[in-house]
Amino acid sequence: MGVRLLSPTPAQPSLATPAYWDEACRHLAKKDRVMKRLIPQFGDACLQSRGDAFTTLARSIVGQQISVKAAQTVWGRFAEVAHRGKTAKAQTAHAIAPAGVLRLKVDDMRGAGLSARKIEYLVDLALHFDSGAIRADAWDEMGDEQIIAELVGIRGIGRWTAEMFLIFHLMRPNVLPLDDVGLLNGISRNYFSGDPVSRSDAREVAAAWNPYCSVATWYIWRSLDPLPVEY
Repeated sequence: MGVRLLSPTPAQPSLATPAYWDEACRHLAKKDRVMKRLIPQFGDACLQSRGDAFTTLARSIVGQQISVKAAQTVWGRFAEVAHRGKTAKAQTAHAIAPAGVLRLKVDDMRGAGLSARKIEYLVDLALHFDSGAIRADAWDEMGDEQIIAELVGIRGIGRWTAEMFLIFHLMRPNVLPLDDVGLLNGISRNYFSGDPVSRSDAREVAAAWNPYCSVATWYIWRSLDPLPVEY
C-alpha cells in the first residue's frame, strides 16, 4: 500500500500518511452528503502512522474505554515514565520499546494512570513482541480478518483494538469498527439527529463509504472531537 511521508520536526519523527487519502475524500464527498460537509472542515489533516507496531498497539490498549483526551494524557505520563533516565535525544523519540516496558516497575506504571488490567495487557503485549511471537513481517500479505485473528490472541487485544491497529498502523482503507462507541455516537449525531443507532444502522450508513470506511470513520471521530485521533 502506498504511503507519503510528512517532513519530520526536531521533536517528531516522520509520519506516514495514506497515498489513497485524497482519492478517498473525493469518493466520500461524492457518495455521502455528510462526508461532503465534514471533509472540508478539517483542511489537509489526515490519518497518520508512526510506523511502530508496538507503540500503536500499546496506545490502543491505553485508550480502551476512555476519551481521546484522557488517553493522550495517560499515554504522555506513561511515555515519560518509560523514557525516564534516557538522554534528551532519546526522550524525543515517540516510540516505546517492548524491552523498555518490561523493565518498568508496576508502581510507576500505575502512577502514570494505568489500571492494573491495562498494565497486565501492556506487559503481555511487550512479551509477545520481545519474544518474536508476533509475525509482523507477514502482515503486508495478510487480509484484514487474518490479522485481526492473530492479534486477538494477545491478552487484552479484542477486535476493537485490532481494528484500531489496522487503521492507524497498517492504514488499511476499509475498516469499519462497529464496536467503537465514538463511531456509533458520531453516526447518531450526523445522520440520525442524535437518536440512538444500532450496528445494523451503522452498516447501512457505511454502505456508501465502501471501499473507504477507515477514512469516513476518521472524519466521524473528528466531528465529535477536534483533537486528531492518534495511536
